[in-house]
Amino acid sequence: MTDLNAFLEPGMIVRHPNEAEWGLGQVQSVIQSRITVNFREMGKVVIDGSRIALVPVFDEV
Repeated sequence: MTDLNAFLEPGMIVRHPNEAEWGLGQVQSVIQSRITVNFREMGKVVIDGSRIALVPVFDEV
């Protein structure tokens, strides 16, 4: 099982590749392949990092 988000750290800003309407999200925690992200429009979501590759955002806040 590959962790598609091994580089993510708490505080990073990300987008969900399949849920654009959720807006930007801030990574809250990364525990193995479970990534908790607080999205602006969706709230707190736990993502399975072995199934979804979150997209890092470096130029927006």
